Amino acid sequence: MHRPRTLLFLCVANSARSQMAEGLARQLLGDRVAVQSAGSEPSVVHPLAIEVMGELGIDLASHRSKSVQSIDPTPVDLVVTLCAEEVCPAFLGAARRLHWPIPDPASKDPSLPQDELRTRFRTARDQILARLEILQALLELPPSPVAHEFHASVRVRDLPRSVRFYAWLLGSEPREWTHRYATFLLPDLRTNFVLLVSDGKELHHDTLYHLGICVADRAAVVGAHGLAKAAGATVHKPPRTTWRGTPLHELWLEDPDGNLVEIYARLTPEELAQMPADQEPLLLS
Repeated sequence: MHRPRTLLFLCVANSARSQMAEGLARQLLGDRVAVQSAGSEPSVVHPLAIEVMGELGIDLASHRSKSVQSIDPTPVDLVVTLCAEEVCPAFLGAARRLHWPIPDPASKDPSLPQDELRTRFRTARDQILARLEILQALLELPPSPVAHEFHASVRVRDLPRSVRFYAWLLGSEPREWTHRYATFLLPDLRTNFVLLVSDGKELHHDTLYHLGICVADRAAVVGAHGLAKAAGATVHKPPRTTWRGTPLHELWLEDPDGNLVEIYARLTPEELAQMPADQEPLLLS
């Protein structure tokens, strides 16, 4: 994601969610991004928003609710709406839009205990903070390899049953198979790969074999090694050509949880013809 010049948070009253988002974003992003907030029906900053933000050392006492009509749309290039059950404010402008539906922590029910309200505000605050941390992680990404395809491998207990299931699921028979594996190639499939937080539950890394992306050629694999080092990625195995199994130029990385990620390129017929008799891997540079 390119770093936005001005980030605008919107909700209805500009009293709680968007105000907390503004304060959190200012702390996380510093002076790299100009941060604002506004609402379609501005009121006053909620006292509990000020209180729970103060728990993190962020002072909202001087903040004021503002109308979205008072915001100059010209410099705004990223708008985040935080409405859940309400109608979000309209914003005229060419800015990119993200929608983070966070339930309104405020309540008009006078019987609701103050401690329960305070918990609702802390929950909203923490959910916004978690999303902002991801936004921060996406700003100014370093250059990346150009992927031609996405690859994922999973271990299975019964290969024939699993081949039947995935052939049905994907609507395609495997291109090839042996007694140990089956390979599906789906060039027209757009992959939706979802990452989920563990929520304290056990992660079964023995099920996931590895992930990977295919790049153009040997030079692209070597180039990906430089990009990975520049990005601070953990290199599990440096670039090499392997001949056993499926001959590939490959580079192995580790993601932040230790999952293996392969960046690979298939060998050309000319490269295959150079396979050594001992089929030992050849380091690339």
